[in-house]
Amino acid sequence: MSKPSIPKGTRDFLPHEMRRRNYIFDTIKSVFQKYGYLPIETPTMEKTQTLMGKYGEEGDRLIFRVLNSGDFIKKSDDSAFTEGNNVRFANSVSEKALRYDLTVPFARFVVQNQNELSFPFKRYQIQPVWRADRPQRGRYREFYQCDVDVVGSDSLLYEVELIQIFDEVLTGLKLDDFTIKINNRKILSGLAEVVGEADKLIPITVAIDKLDKIGEEGVVKELREREVSESAIEKLKPLLTIKGSNKEVLEAVISIVSSSEIGAKGIEELTSVLGMIEKLGLSNAKLEFDPSLARGLNYYTGAIFEVKANNVNIGSICGGGRYDDLTGIFGMKDLSGVGVSFGADRIYDVLEELKLFPTELEASTQLMFANFGEEEAFQSAIWLKMLRDNGIASELYPDGHKLKKQMNYANNKNIPFVALVGEDEMKNQEILVKNMETGEQNTYSIVELIKFFNQSDF
Repeated sequence: MSKPSIPKGTRDFLPHEMRRRNYIFDTIKSVFQKYGYLPIETPTMEKTQTLMGKYGEEGDRLIFRVLNSGDFIKKSDDSAFTEGNNVRFANSVSEKALRYDLTVPFARFVVQNQNELSFPFKRYQIQPVWRADRPQRGRYREFYQCDVDVVGSDSLLYEVELIQIFDEVLTGLKLDDFTIKINNRKILSGLAEVVGEADKLIPITVAIDKLDKIGEEGVVKELREREVSESAIEKLKPLLTIKGSNKEVLEAVISIVSSSEIGAKGIEELTSVLGMIEKLGLSNAKLEFDPSLARGLNYYTGAIFEVKANNVNIGSICGGGRYDDLTGIFGMKDLSGVGVSFGADRIYDVLEELKLFPTELEASTQLMFANFGEEEAFQSAIWLKMLRDNGIASELYPDGHKLKKQMNYANNKNIPFVALVGEDEMKNQEILVKNMETGEQNTYSIVELIKFFNQSDF
């Protein structure tokens, strides 16, 4: 029998990993709720037609399809297979797919439940998504997204609010060196227009979005492969090398796109957001205008964001943007929205590499009672109930094994204190407590012990 394993790009999580993950989720959730966002959930699977065509050519290829139940071969479109029409054939054997992100399912959710919602509708959602990507460090096939969105308003105040949420969440996770990159898809549309390739906005944005990965030469090569003209490429090249302060970069971009109406609108929106953030201030984040930032998803129409940890080589850890008519693909027109997503798995890797997880996460149990026999265990159980009733995480070792084995158990679980209850302790109604780090031992009554734990910072 072969050794059991799991699919590539997926992971098991041990208890200490889950405590760390829950620390991330709880921190994110608390900030979302502070800003008035409400939780929802959507199904793991969506109809294939709901997902396909929303993420661009590259994104669609990464969607995990789910085969129809029953004898799906008998119901398949044989003529499509014979003709080599792979898309039509795939649709005939797979009517469902695992969600690729949380945004498109959210748009479907809003349209389907519009009569139950009050607009602007602010929601957050923390659930797993799946992508048939090549697994590598920081990139998984199954991973969690922590999304926060608002639909039903085109106010730029929400862009400002989401930047503040980025700053507050990551600062709350003790990350003190990160950059929020911002651009506007209208500016990119203006660039495509002024270089004479307005009809090739998507190929242009897909190519320049890879600047950090493949460099200027790689972007130029891809633009040529996507049949963007040489004259347009020459006009786009300055965009790939612009450096300086936000003001300097903004002035350089204005000089390029000012003749485009949509480009000028993007500049206006971006300038407004940057101005508001400058007045409000941020705790730790650096806000940087990056005109090469494109984000490959087709549904973005306004502000776009990416967040990177500056001293960890792992790619973006958060992202998002404005989408003016995502619900329109499901029949509900002119409902603008904006949202961002926190990549919990990448954030985990960053915090682990930088050793930023709080040490108290390593211990879930605060106190363990050693087991010296049946009578002692029964008395310990009485005290255990009183401790637990007062919110103190505690447990009793189940068997009267040698004390060394019981102490090893406590050490392996990072339990900071062990209670030793023998005949004398039972007689005096006292509890001898050993500090596992220092070796110090002290005696307490149960009332004193409860007070000790409630006044201590564990």
